[in-house]
Amino acid sequence: MNLRIKNQRGQAMVLTLVFMIVLLGMAAAVLDVGAWYRAHRGTQATADASALAGAQDLPDFPSSARTAALDYAGRNGGGVQSQDVEFESGVVANDTIKVTARKSAAGVFTRLFGIDSVTARSTAKARAGAMGDAKWAAPIGIDYRHQYLRCNAQLQCNPRFDEATEIDFTKVGPGAFRLINIDGSYGGTSSDDIGEWISHGLDAYMPRNKWYYSDPGMKPNSSHVTRALDERIGVGKEILLPIYTQTRAQGAGFEYYVVGWVGFRVSGYEINGAQNARIQGQFTRVIWDGIQSEDGNEEDFGARSVHLVE
Repeated sequence: MNLRIKNQRGQAMVLTLVFMIVLLGMAAAVLDVGAWYRAHRGTQATADASALAGAQDLPDFPSSARTAALDYAGRNGGGVQSQDVEFESGVVANDTIKVTARKSAAGVFTRLFGIDSVTARSTAKARAGAMGDAKWAAPIGIDYRHQYLRCNAQLQCNPRFDEATEIDFTKVGPGAFRLINIDGSYGGTSSDDIGEWISHGLDAYMPRNKWYYSDPGMKPNSSHVTRALDERIGVGKEILLPIYTQTRAQGAGFEYYVVGWVGFRVSGYEINGAQNARIQGQFTRVIWDGIQSEDGNEEDFGARSVHLVE
């Protein structure tokens, strides 16, 4: 046999072996790196959700926030230890939680190259804060001087949450019974719309620190309103009520100056005309759909929004 042909065959075998090793390495990269990427996605989802769960107790209760974050992570894949939960100050002290999730992701083909596993590591931050704009608000105005809000003239408040109280529709101006056109409109709003806003809230963002017109007329005794209140009775069915500090003008031009919102849990109501119209329930802390304010001086009245931050 020709020695040249033998040499060529030997070279081809070596090249084939080299290409097989390269292809095996590429397969390892595709399969194992893909698995590692999925592991990273999993730890990121855990970190994000745990941070959002913990932030709901901020800034008032960091200890409870840590417990909530760890509990959520433990029930959804784990990978978060107590030292992996930290707190930072964004707008106000302890308003931000940082969660780091870690998980070991084993290699399969990469073990041939000495890589047994990698650690997928992800971090997420979530902040709780007062809302500059709130969605799904109801149209029943609350005077900031309500005895259970306990606000002073500087609007520093210390609400009494989860204690039985009531709100009323006492006349505050000519034709005004604490019903607010929260959509920013002027003049009368149908009882159907008022009832819809109580049942589901306004499907739009309502800004704070703004004048809103009163809805004239005694509409709380309409069937739309009472039916809506029936729907809102019970735990987990809180409504978000605007708080006002000032009023001005009269008639259809009567206005309320809204400075924030408070959660309210309805337990019952008694509506028999203008002289006897009130809703029983409790003020409560709520996490709500809203756009966070960047001003640390804003009073949140216990109603806050929670968002992931960079």
